[in-house]
Amino acid sequence: MVNNDVSPLPLGRRELLALIAALMALMALGIDMLLPAFDDIRVAYGLAEDSSAPGQLITVYFIGLAVAQLFFGPLTDWYGRKPIIFIGIFIFIIGSIGSALAPNFATLLVLRFVWGIGAAGTRVVAVAVVRDCFEGSQMAKAMSEVMAVFVLVPVIAPTFGAGLIAIFPWESIFWFSAVFAVGMSFWSLRLPETLKPEYKTRFSWASTKKGYARVCRTRVTAFYTLSSVCLQAVFVMYLSSSERIISDILGRGDQFPIIFGVVAIMFGITALINGKIVMALGIQKLLFGASLFLVFSSTVLLVATMVKGGSPGFWLFIPILAVVLSTFMFIMPNLNSAALFPMGDIAGTAGAFTSAIRMSLGAAIGGVMNSVIEESLTPFAVGVVCMAVLTTLTIFVAGDPEPERNHLPN
Repeated sequence: MVNNDVSPLPLGRRELLALIAALMALMALGIDMLLPAFDDIRVAYGLAEDSSAPGQLITVYFIGLAVAQLFFGPLTDWYGRKPIIFIGIFIFIIGSIGSALAPNFATLLVLRFVWGIGAAGTRVVAVAVVRDCFEGSQMAKAMSEVMAVFVLVPVIAPTFGAGLIAIFPWESIFWFSAVFAVGMSFWSLRLPETLKPEYKTRFSWASTKKGYARVCRTRVTAFYTLSSVCLQAVFVMYLSSSERIISDILGRGDQFPIIFGVVAIMFGITALINGKIVMALGIQKLLFGASLFLVFSSTVLLVATMVKGGSPGFWLFIPILAVVLSTFMFIMPNLNSAALFPMGDIAGTAGAFTSAIRMSLGAAIGGVMNSVIEESLTPFAVGVVCMAVLTTLTIFVAGDPEPERNHLPN
């Protein structure tokens, strides 16, 4: 249940989860609104029409997001959750405004990295607050509900971004992100401090390194984190290549925001369903079943792609891909939640460390896979299958997370 004893301004469960989702949406906003502007960015910075360079704006954002979490995580355990929100939002605003003013593509990449650093602050706090307020399957259910709201961003953002750049210069999407961040800073004033006083740690890199080591030594946490790396790699590859796949390879450029949004709606639906199923089946059974289905559906995607010589039709490729990606919502929220079961006393540090590993390695792997996608979709489908198999293997090796739920170190 929500801990309402730590603040004179307690939030109800709905508002708390909505606020957490909105804080996480800051991270997604910096990605999804940008996708329709890739063509304008190519023109503005003199890139080739078929250049994959704009995809680097997604990769460096994720790298900044990943690296910064290694610092923000311990800071949330040292100083509490609320101060980190405002530090993160401040850096987020600097990155977004700086990106709007970037004179060249190299500078834009640097500022996107800074932008990712800012987004890391709100991302770390969001996960830590969920772990502070919920336990076990309730935590997985809460995370699923957060993801169901959070997923509205990729539904709305590309269309909204396309609308903005149809009226204003493409840089307007960066200015809007900054304004949204300012609004979030005011809403965050209502958030109570959720870090329990007994879990508050002193400023010490030694204790932080000890926490990182504990994450690596804990079987469930370590292997579930590796599983999430594989899923993150596919997600990064999809985000980086979606504009090229839908617009250039499948020839549906005018419909890109709609297609991207429909796939995202399926994310939201499956996230809500996951919140119901995980309470009935438990995390382990759901993870086992969903991961096996992921291998099956991704294999179907590969076969359908190869049968058509790497150029499947739109109505064959996209529906199967939507099923594959939607299956992530039966896996990722549960992986993230279960990985933190044994880490309640260092939720900020552990959540940040596992997220940093997931996002940095996922961005690197996904970036490499994206770079080999040209005119054929076979490399994309092969990458999805490989990551699905690795996800399933690591989930089965990790075992049952439930015995670890209430474990805290002596």
